[in-house]
Amino acid sequence: MSLHLEEESLNKIAFRPSLYDVLLKPSLSGLCQSEKEAYQLILDFMEPGQMSQLDKLSFLNAVATLSSVVRDQANGNMNNYYPKTLLAKKIETFILEEPTGILDSSLRQQAMLCIVALSQVKPPFHLCQKLDLVNVSITSTFSLPLIMPSLDRKESASLYLQTIQALDDMLQALVMEDMCPNMVIVQNFVEIILPWLTLSDKMHEQIRALGTISRLLRFICNFSELSHMASFSIIGKLMGTFSIFCLNPSQDICTSALEALNYLLIILVLQRSVRSRTEAILKDLQKHFRGNLMANMQSLTLFFRKYLTPVERADVILLAMESIINGSLSDVFAASKMLKMILRYSVKEVAKVPEIIKLIYYHIDRVTQKDAQNSIKKIFQLLVQSHTDEVILTLFKIKDQSQRETHKSWEILASIPKGYQVIMEYLLQRIISPQEPKDQEADHETELSTLIATRAIHELLLVPSQQFEVQSFFASLFVALLFQISSLVTKGSTVAQDVLPETESVDTVSSSVEALKTLMRSSGYVDHMSYIQTLGGWELLVSPERHYEGVTLLARSLVVKNCWHNRPVFSFFIKTLQNPGCTNYLTALVFLTELLYCPDVAGVVDEVATKILADWFNYDELTTARLFLQITEAFAKHKNTIKHLSILQPFVLSCCYSSSSDLVMETFCTLQRILKDLTWYHSSSFIIKLTFTLAHFFEEESEQLRLITFEIYESILAKVSRMTLVFPMRHQILNLLILLVLHLKDVNAAVVKVCRLTLGHVAAILHWTKLKAVFAKNDVFTILSALLKQERNKVLWFLKQSVALFKSPQDPIRQVAVWFAGQIIWNLDKSEEEEIEEEFAAFRYMQRDPDPIVSCLIVQTLYTLEVKEKVMPAKTPSSCLCMRRIKRRWC
Repeated sequence: MSLHLEEESLNKIAFRPSLYDVLLKPSLSGLCQSEKEAYQLILDFMEPGQMSQLDKLSFLNAVATLSSVVRDQANGNMNNYYPKTLLAKKIETFILEEPTGILDSSLRQQAMLCIVALSQVKPPFHLCQKLDLVNVSITSTFSLPLIMPSLDRKESASLYLQTIQALDDMLQALVMEDMCPNMVIVQNFVEIILPWLTLSDKMHEQIRALGTISRLLRFICNFSELSHMASFSIIGKLMGTFSIFCLNPSQDICTSALEALNYLLIILVLQRSVRSRTEAILKDLQKHFRGNLMANMQSLTLFFRKYLTPVERADVILLAMESIINGSLSDVFAASKMLKMILRYSVKEVAKVPEIIKLIYYHIDRVTQKDAQNSIKKIFQLLVQSHTDEVILTLFKIKDQSQRETHKSWEILASIPKGYQVIMEYLLQRIISPQEPKDQEADHETELSTLIATRAIHELLLVPSQQFEVQSFFASLFVALLFQISSLVTKGSTVAQDVLPETESVDTVSSSVEALKTLMRSSGYVDHMSYIQTLGGWELLVSPERHYEGVTLLARSLVVKNCWHNRPVFSFFIKTLQNPGCTNYLTALVFLTELLYCPDVAGVVDEVATKILADWFNYDELTTARLFLQITEAFAKHKNTIKHLSILQPFVLSCCYSSSSDLVMETFCTLQRILKDLTWYHSSSFIIKLTFTLAHFFEEESEQLRLITFEIYESILAKVSRMTLVFPMRHQILNLLILLVLHLKDVNAAVVKVCRLTLGHVAAILHWTKLKAVFAKNDVFTILSALLKQERNKVLWFLKQSVALFKSPQDPIRQVAVWFAGQIIWNLDKSEEEEIEEEFAAFRYMQRDPDPIVSCLIVQTLYTLEVKEKVMPAKTPSSCLCMRRIKRRWC
């Protein structure tokens, strides 16, 4: 505004000489006569009115003369004589008045040279006046008809070349500032010239524009330092424009564009390369940058990747795409080739991603040329790889704002070679490992939230052309979406509480469930979905209280309906459980508990997978322990998993000693069911270890637990034959023999029945033909007497077993144990008596038993032993002394 007012006031002064004389009285004393005349001529010609061609030239000569005077003065200022702005405005008028249809005088040339002279004196031109001067000069010169050098038009051609040179001189003079080119001014000038190149349909105008820009850039190359280089933001646009015109069918245009591009690259080298390497790079550039653009593809690609900023790269891409969309056939060809060159390698950093994506989305239908389509797809692919978040966010914004087909943007993405795969893998990673923003104060508009990532997956699943591709992602997608639902639904989830706001968490759960349904539908599992729906599985899945029931139903549907992705789903679950920090391990174990019942899955379980499962066993966590019981039961159902049952065995058997009585009972019930599917041939080791574990539970006070312990033992012995009997098992069978017999007196009739059946198995296994009938029909005392008679060599072993049962909580069992111990002691010979010191001490201690029958039996037995000692003749002195020593210690 102030500039405008200043010009208006100066105009008023200029056309009122009397007023001008009053306000400004320059001193002319230092001027020679010719200079004074020039000054007066300027004053005279500044008056309004028509001027002849000769007057105009005289005026221009006078301004040049006065400019020379001012330039030579120490503190010269043109405004001391006449306002410089008004002089330039007068000269601008001269140029505008020149005809554009013919070049028949040197006035344009002299006018522009006069501007050069004025630019060298103070005060400097304002930017707006520089732009006006350049604009009218460019228009006046470029609009001239084509002037070809010839004999009959020699003078005209020479005049044109002089005019062009004057234009170049004016541009170069106007861009200078403090001895350096001002790149902001250069950019403004170039933007005035560019439309003559890009919008004109006349070849000679395009060549003039290219030549003028080229010479201006060549002039700038002479300076190592440039002011405001950081603000020279047109580099990308220039590179793209020149590159496209380098492939123009016209050889003249192609050569001029290549020259302009060469000078632009030199500027980049001078301003952005390491100083120590500048000379070498320039030599290499001059050596190779010849011929046409195709021959310099490597150099162009290098400069695009190494010397351009992300914004400049985006400008190159946008300009090329606009040429493909709106340009002529030759422009489409050139832009496609240029993009193919510069995008040969991946581009890590490109700005203006939303602009590029929107341009592709709204105009892709207009691109029909195959190479152009491939180039645009290449751009999309590179952006998907390097700027995935921005691409997805932009696609969602387009979807929300556009009235076009809902999935158009995702279909475009899916059509890119490997684009679908790349973005799906990226989205999977985002929902598997959601990350908090690194910079909490940063602008989050370009961040891909978990909700957006889930929505994007859903959109990609809806693209009909990618149904086959979905199959390869089914397992990873299925597990990732299920884990995300679990993380958000279950209480105490760090993901749900710390990363996502409550409202977004709800939206993400809903989106995840929809994506999971779409995944199953797209994969052909409609029956599976109906199965889940009928049993209310989807509602259970989003219920915090019953979420794991929903997970179980989801897994069961895959097993019941024989999903052919069961194996890859299993493998992906195992892969996630390899990470010790897996927060969704419980969901994985619940799911695998059901999935292991699938024969296909059980068939691929190996030792590695089994060990990974075993590593998640937590003795103190009842939920995990119960899941392992179920997993172990599933392992017993298939011949392949049975081979790896021994890996789970220690963890399952440890549950027998849990402080939770409910878990102990569940463990024994599970073991009972497992035994039905095990054979001695495949699982002898497991069965033997289980047998030794049972020894601690035969005397449990809980009748239910005691009964199931005996039932398990009976099931074990039913699987053992004389041919398969090994030493540890034979030893344990004999070690539990007296326990079985004495529990024929168990207060629980069901236990008595099982013990009777088990004794029959013992007789068969040990091949005790005579005792088999005794075990089947006779009472406890008869059986024990028969054992003493037939297995006389094992009486000391039987005694130890009997003594162990002195601690039985059941009175009838302690009674029989004491009676049988007394019978054994009575029948011992002198040598055997020496080996039962501890057992005899325990026998005498039973006099204190609260059961009177037990204490009475002890007293009676001790009395008979004393009688026996008195009536038995001593065979050896030593034996008598030994017996007396034992008696003294026990009394």
